[in-house]
Amino acid sequence: MVQKRLNMPQLGESVTEGTVSNWLIQEGDYVEKYDAIAEIMTDKVNAEVPSSFSGTIKELVAKEGETIEVGQLMCYIEVEGEEGQDQTNAPDSNAKDQDTPAHDMKTRYSPVVMRLAQEHNIDLSNVEGTGKGGRITRKDINKRIDENNQPTHEQDNQQVVDDSSLERNNEPEEFEEFTPPIIRRKPVKAKPGDREIPVTGLRKTIAQNMVRSKTEIPHAWMMIEVDVTNLVAYRNAEKKAFKENEGYNLSYFAFFLNAVAKALKKFPELNSCWAGDKIIQRNEINLSIAVAHEHELYVPVIKNVDEKSIKGIAKEIAQLSNKARTGTLAKEDMEDGTFTVNNTGSFGSVESMGVINYPQSAILQVESIVKRPVIIDDMFAARDMVNLCLSLDHRVLDGVICGAFMSHVKAILENISSDTTPIY
Repeated sequence: MVQKRLNMPQLGESVTEGTVSNWLIQEGDYVEKYDAIAEIMTDKVNAEVPSSFSGTIKELVAKEGETIEVGQLMCYIEVEGEEGQDQTNAPDSNAKDQDTPAHDMKTRYSPVVMRLAQEHNIDLSNVEGTGKGGRITRKDINKRIDENNQPTHEQDNQQVVDDSSLERNNEPEEFEEFTPPIIRRKPVKAKPGDREIPVTGLRKTIAQNMVRSKTEIPHAWMMIEVDVTNLVAYRNAEKKAFKENEGYNLSYFAFFLNAVAKALKKFPELNSCWAGDKIIQRNEINLSIAVAHEHELYVPVIKNVDEKSIKGIAKEIAQLSNKARTGTLAKEDMEDGTFTVNNTGSFGSVESMGVINYPQSAILQVESIVKRPVIIDDMFAARDMVNLCLSLDHRVLDGVICGAFMSHVKAILENISSDTTPIY
């Protein structure tokens, strides 16, 4: 058995490091070559890293949440084979080059070099290569062309155009001939008087999820305004007796969740997620809600909202809010959400664009209820109005279906009464 190294791969030309967001395997697991072993997050891309070998994972060196540089060790894998020096997951062509004699390297010509030599009648045996192992590169050929033809500035520009056209014909130099520029962002440093606040595990998880959402999901946005005067009157008439009987508040938010669940039942396209080569439409309607406690934000889930009454929804809102305040939210309280409704109006917001809760396909922001003058039958009237703002994944959803969904939510909310929407 031979122990191999699996290193952080290069996931983009300017990417110099990546964060191990999730190990997909454990120590002792057997993996096949090309099986995904980890999810890596960078400032450019989020990707799964495949194994370069078939074998047994011996040690996970990099920890979840740890940021490591390209080429740095991630884990060890034990494979069957002859004993020898540890190998990394570098491309196979590099390994071949390391064992190739200098003479063979010199005579290994890339398609670009061959074509340029033919077009300009250059004897490659008389060209001194500056590449690895004495290999002749495109730069060496261009230098010989300059020496032979002494081109004018216009000719030199034409040569650049010709070279780029060759690359577009899928005949580039092999990768070892080109070193992409390394772009390193300057680290942000605190100045005297600044306060440094460590990033906690929860804040780091939120940040990673938001970056993943904005990086992978093409966001689009729409907003409607809803007249909720009847809802306000109905809730105000019932809230005191409800609190005395049940011991928790009858919030507006329970009515909004009830309306959203009904609309998702009619338009299940919004209760979906993108899965690469398919769209998964969820059967259950589980609504994620944002619950804030001091400086922390949690997103617990109310399950099967379409099967619950207004009272049942209000009870779960109260229970989850209490768990967030007491730090007793469990893992199962945060799982399996299919659509998010965010009560941004509780902070006085009147218009906002939410970031989609990955991997869901949409998030609805419920803004503040504000009394405004509205024209009804050509007359001004004071009405209670609220804005509903929807962010959508444009891979999954289009404006037509989302507009129909929003119109249905609006119709439900504007026609709330004791007859249409019983609390119990």
